[in-house]
Amino acid sequence: MRLIFIRHADPDYENDTITKKGMLEAKCLADYIEKLGIDEAYESPLKRAQKTAEYSLKKLGIRATTCDWLMEFPAEFNPNISSSANEAYRTELKKNPDGTYRKRIVWDVLPSYYAHHPELFDRDGWKCSEIVRCSNTIEVYEKAKHGFLELLNEHGYIKDGDIFKAEHNNDKTVAFFCHLGITSVLLSILWNISPFVPLQYMAIAPTSVTELITEEREKGCAIFRAIRIGDLTHLNIAGEEPSCSGRFCERYENENERH
Repeated sequence: MRLIFIRHADPDYENDTITKKGMLEAKCLADYIEKLGIDEAYESPLKRAQKTAEYSLKKLGIRATTCDWLMEFPAEFNPNISSSANEAYRTELKKNPDGTYRKRIVWDVLPSYYAHHPELFDRDGWKCSEIVRCSNTIEVYEKAKHGFLELLNEHGYIKDGDIFKAEHNNDKTVAFFCHLGITSVLLSILWNISPFVPLQYMAIAPTSVTELITEEREKGCAIFRAIRIGDLTHLNIAGEEPSCSGRFCERYENENERH
């Protein structure tokens, strides 16, 4: 079985859609999509993912099933609970008119913080970390985990500890049109690692293709291995430069890049 995660095109976050640049990226993806051999598709309920999928689904002649758990990973940290944990978002904190802090995306953590908090990268310890304790991360994570594993169950792969029981193995290719954050979380579930590992160390570009395939070296015992992460072949073929949404400055002195 193959799983293909496709990030939405260059986003217009304010209007929850994609930019003109994103439309070009989505069309390039659609020109390439048939090569992926997709049998089924699932999509985020957010419009930037659906607009990206629209071009490819039309080319494939199929419809996508919308799944609420595929929306961008919406866990939020509450800075008003812990002053010490605020250091994780020190340069990003903003206040409401009443003087309280606005909530922050939980995974937008500064490197200077996680460098001193290795528990964030521990496969179990991350759940007990202070920033997770001051957020709704566990609730949101479990919802995504439940939806994802239920879908895999329906396709014959049942999670059993660190592996999957292949009760009804198959050669299907299933695509997910979604987001950077939720893709990172779903990969962490497949690989039995802290979600903060891919969230902090993986920056897949808009419309990039991440592909995993099952390996069943022992009958009935499967794992999911990545054969490509953040692939942009479709953009390279078209001569279209990838956009940098989700990334930060390569050098701190680069004022024209996101800090």
